[in-house]
Amino acid sequence: MTKWYEEVHKRKAQLLEDLKGLLRIESVKDLETKTDDQPMGTNVGEALHYVLDLSDEAGLITKNLDGYAGHGQLGDVDADTIGILCHVDVVPATGDWTSPPFEPEIRDGRLYARGAIDDKGPTMAAFYGLKIVKELGLPLRKNVRIIFGTDEESGMSCMKYYKEHEDMPKIGFAPDADFPIIHAEKGQMNVRVSVADNRDSGSDQSDIQLVSFKAGDRANMVPGKATAVLKGSYGQIKKDFFTFSRKQGLAYEYSEEGDQLKLILYGISAHGMAPQTGVNAGTTLAAFLTSMNMQADARTFLNFVADLHKDFEGEGLRIAFKDKITGPLTVNPGLISFDSNQNFVHLNIRCPVTAEYESIQQDLNMALYQKGMVMQDYRESSPHHVPEDNPMIKALQKAYQEETGGNPVLLTTGGGTYARFMEEGVAYGASFPGKEMTAHQTDEYIEIEDLLKATAIYARAIYELAK
Repeated sequence: MTKWYEEVHKRKAQLLEDLKGLLRIESVKDLETKTDDQPMGTNVGEALHYVLDLSDEAGLITKNLDGYAGHGQLGDVDADTIGILCHVDVVPATGDWTSPPFEPEIRDGRLYARGAIDDKGPTMAAFYGLKIVKELGLPLRKNVRIIFGTDEESGMSCMKYYKEHEDMPKIGFAPDADFPIIHAEKGQMNVRVSVADNRDSGSDQSDIQLVSFKAGDRANMVPGKATAVLKGSYGQIKKDFFTFSRKQGLAYEYSEEGDQLKLILYGISAHGMAPQTGVNAGTTLAAFLTSMNMQADARTFLNFVADLHKDFEGEGLRIAFKDKITGPLTVNPGLISFDSNQNFVHLNIRCPVTAEYESIQQDLNMALYQKGMVMQDYRESSPHHVPEDNPMIKALQKAYQEETGGNPVLLTTGGGTYARFMEEGVAYGASFPGKEMTAHQTDEYIEIEDLLKATAIYARAIYELAK
């Protein structure tokens, strides 16, 4: 009987070295540097080339689909193919890190870097799981294909492109969430709203003018920083801002330039699927500013944003809903922007699997109208659900239980993973039960022991699915 963990431990040094090499690449989507063969930017393109080169060296059959995605495949038989869907792009590394986010550092048994747990660490664990199965020469009846995406964090256009140009495996897993197994994922609504055009600015009647307001870098992140620029009689505001920030327990800055005052408030960034785990700097700063006499469109804008503060389930928007499978709907105001040219709030809404999208959209439109706001853009993605009696789930449960001794209970998530691109796909690790999840946060890390255990689980699971 194969001792999977022992096989992983034999390769520990090289696994860590290869992972560190991937973590050093600042693979944040950057369309300003995109090329025909690197559509997400040069850094993301470099990360894709890195993992495809490793796949080549491991003896896998590789293919690059125009820089959108690529894969390495074990086996070329006329049979089903097991899919393992990973991603090499990461969210921006905002906040004050203890060590540089793209210079991986090991401290106290943890490997710190942006992407360590989302999703470069799990990607390398799955890759090494496949590599071990190949190196052991174990007999397989099915092909196994590890697919590397490049745009998971901002739209998943990579997997859409892959599915249009390549046969997507029907069954498999995405190592991009939690163990034991996530068999249901919420759907999403991405809604951009702004102040209704029929609102009179009324700037001449205000004591303070809001020149600009900005918070957030990505819609699927809780904004960790918010900045407001004010103009007018702001003498008392500095003192009030100091008191407010200290009361909230948040870091802050302010500066003056001419007749303008800049306020900066720092919150706590977190994944947009669980906004209650962070502190939204944007909604918090808006709550402070609502007491001031500003121009009418700014008042409407700030009142709307402030009403969203800590309203994680959409009660104020009249769209609250929950089911027994995936729990409550959640709302994350991930991007907030106001200036003389435009204003908008991007709402990242995660919907339970039984939610009725048309009804939610109608209720949201009515709530927006009453708040002086209007919907400018709307996009949705469907939920994903694999029944618990699916044979693949049974195989993955067996692999998890035999490697860890833990109870392989089924979980659900508000996050959207690549698993939804396979008919029978689930999310499978690599964060273990009871462990802190630091995806999208400052000082993101993966515990090295967890990385090794995950690799053993993936190796066993790949063999169980393909043998």
